[in-house]
Amino acid sequence: MIALTPGEKAALAALGERERRLRRNAVLLSENDRLTELFVLKQGMMMSYVLLDDGRRQILRFMFPGDFLATAALAYGTSPETLMALTDSIVCPFDRSVMAGLFDHHPRLAAAITALEQMERVAMTDRLAAIGRTSAKARVAGLLLELRHRLRAAGNSLAKGAAPASFSPGITQEEIGDATGLTAVHVNRMLRQLEDDGLLARDGGRFTVLDDARLARTANYVDRYAGLDFGWLPQPR
Repeated sequence: MIALTPGEKAALAALGERERRLRRNAVLLSENDRLTELFVLKQGMMMSYVLLDDGRRQILRFMFPGDFLATAALAYGTSPETLMALTDSIVCPFDRSVMAGLFDHHPRLAAAITALEQMERVAMTDRLAAIGRTSAKARVAGLLLELRHRLRAAGNSLAKGAAPASFSPGITQEEIGDATGLTAVHVNRMLRQLEDDGLLARDGGRFTVLDDARLARTANYVDRYAGLDFGWLPQPR
């Protein structure tokens, strides 16, 4: 999307010099933990969530390779969310002061990172708005479309050799429910409805989209990763 200069590429690569390995279900940060670092997700899949007063979990985001994690550290001293690995993962930590250096020495790169974070925020806003304003079937369909897009964008190995419309979301029905405000039983019922409507086919943990256009209409889905405008970015130094 953005053609980086050699200096910008080197600065971006420097963010990944240190690595921390996480096993599946390991917690990287818990709510209210002190924040001093940001992270780049190098490998695997992670999620962020908050725990409600009644003990229920609301999943906010799913993260894929290349995503920045714990960006709240740029504004807050403690974490507003829990970050957990959904698969064995590798994250690259860097001190939040490094971002100050990027704004100073590579302002275009820092601005691009900020813009990409806004894209993630808008996509999350769509999904959280859907929880209160759309049907259960639309919520599930929208989340599946979002996950499919992110898996493709991240070059997920599970998609290699698969049919173009086939993908494995890599999350459980319970996690789909926690992201859409539904119970696992309700999620299963909605998946069956999507199958009965001829929109999806399931084979174990793999989904095949049978009618992209109808599924997108059912979900009221807007692809927030299309039509991005980076024309305002400053010229590289």
